[in-house]
Amino acid sequence: MKKNILITTGGSGGHVIPATILYQHLSRDENVLITTDERGLRYLDQNIYEIEIINTPKLNNIFFLPFNFLVIIFLTVKSFFLLKKKKIKKIISTGGYMSLPPILAAKMLNLSIFLIEPNQVLGRSNRFFLKSCKKIFCYSDKIKNFPKKFQYKIVMINPLVKEEVYRSNSNLQTKNKFNLLIVGGSQGANIFDNNLKNSIINISKTERIKVIHQTNEKKISNLEDFYSKNNVENWIFSFDKNFVEIIEKADLCITRAGASTLAELSVLNIPFIAVPLPSSKDNHQYENANFYKNKDCCWIIEQNKFEETIEDVLKDIFNDKSNYLKKKENLKKLNYQNTWINVNQKILNTINEN
Repeated sequence: MKKNILITTGGSGGHVIPATILYQHLSRDENVLITTDERGLRYLDQNIYEIEIINTPKLNNIFFLPFNFLVIIFLTVKSFFLLKKKKIKKIISTGGYMSLPPILAAKMLNLSIFLIEPNQVLGRSNRFFLKSCKKIFCYSDKIKNFPKKFQYKIVMINPLVKEEVYRSNSNLQTKNKFNLLIVGGSQGANIFDNNLKNSIINISKTERIKVIHQTNEKKISNLEDFYSKNNVENWIFSFDKNFVEIIEKADLCITRAGASTLAELSVLNIPFIAVPLPSSKDNHQYENANFYKNKDCCWIIEQNKFEETIEDVLKDIFNDKSNYLKKKENLKKLNYQNTWINVNQKILNTINEN
């Protein structure tokens, strides 16, 4: 008999994309509902998912704190009746303050709570609910800021990526140009838009490259014009829900260090240059990238050194491919036993434990 499971998420793609992957893993065997705030809707196809809006406010503004506290109480009550109405038995949170009301309601109903921590640093929301959860899925057992007394709750899984990533033929493609993918994240990244293009033009004078650049919608035409005027083949795009079809075309990626993007690059065996966002909470983007650097799968450039460093790093890669090929081989070794079925069984077995 199918169980009713709720996945609570919202906010950025870093929270919502893992929720959609969990949905893929669970929906064949269980009835799955997703709650999100309005920001998270841009990553969700309402024709595919059953969605309820829980628009949790941020709690970082002291002036609005009393009002927001009342809103959270209201949303917790709303979540309570939603869980009762939908006969939810288990709830999974992908982290973030957006999940606060549904998790509080689940505690009131004594439901089984599971957490997902896709980053290499324990998120504050997950830390708050760690005592109440049955298990927390992590990509490593060496998560920073993780309390030792709850270490037994960690269930290690391979990084969550969409099922279609495993079916990709990225390594079988023949290309007459070196495809350089630039990924600024769901909001784009000014440092990539402004401080990288001149270096690419310089390199294009000696190397056959194609630029595949993800940016903000407002900047697409300017970047297209710039690259075209300088005779660099390009494909400029904004956020795309079929990102796998784009990412699999890359030979090398320059990227922020969100957990989902790095996971997809890893499974597709695409070496990357990570430029962690310095303002990420608890510096989690740096720790995400460092996980792969310690396995010699990537390069890391700090943002304040990016403009002065990136051209030399790219030139080194083109002049001597041995380091690049070594990193590509290390990614293959890292993902040797990483399959959709293995991840699927680990999740299902954990959630269905008594």
